[in-house]
Amino acid sequence: MKAMILAAGRGERMRPLTDHTPKPLLEAGGKALIDYHLETLAAAGFREVVINLAHLGSRIRERIGDGHRYGLTIRYSDEGEQALETGGGIFKALAWLGDEPFLVVNADIWCDYPFKPYALANADLAHLVLVDNPQHHPQGDFSLEHGRLTLASGTRLTFSGIGYYRPGLFDGCRPGAFPLAPLLRRAATRGWISAEHYRGAWLDIGTPERLRALDVMLRSR
Repeated sequence: MKAMILAAGRGERMRPLTDHTPKPLLEAGGKALIDYHLETLAAAGFREVVINLAHLGSRIRERIGDGHRYGLTIRYSDEGEQALETGGGIFKALAWLGDEPFLVVNADIWCDYPFKPYALANADLAHLVLVDNPQHHPQGDFSLEHGRLTLASGTRLTFSGIGYYRPGLFDGCRPGAFPLAPLLRRAATRGWISAEHYRGAWLDIGTPERLRALDVMLRSR
């Protein structure tokens, strides 16, 4: 199974830190955020990773290189200065991700989820990892019923930014910028997405305050 790290975001909420440093290269606990993902992916047995680039993307390429020191082969999907959003970014990278299911993870989260390859059921287009709602997102995103992702009312959980997808989820899409969420909602209404509730450590590193909190936590370990 191949993996993709979404690293093309501008990081507006992280400014001024991201005016000169791309968000995936911001450090906590003495490492860049993206380093934690690359190390975990390698430990889980992944060998091929695609990273999409936009804002200050050349700095990510220079820092990470071809992935050799992580035990990985890394390719870069360069979106130019204007990022293609989550859906458009994945769609652009499909040629490198291949015909089989693949893992996608947001670069701007920190977690201890193990990133093990996941075997999708034959009829499923995706499997999402959901987490408890953080304080900054109390309304959540989706409901979970008997291992299936639903849009039903009731207890809602937050999408972690970790998902396993079949290329078929993107059938009918066209090149350009577009979000992922409408594709997920459409597939969920048809019963084509499984999900899990992960109760381990997970943080959305979306602001300087959350980055500082993560740094303090990691350095205290």
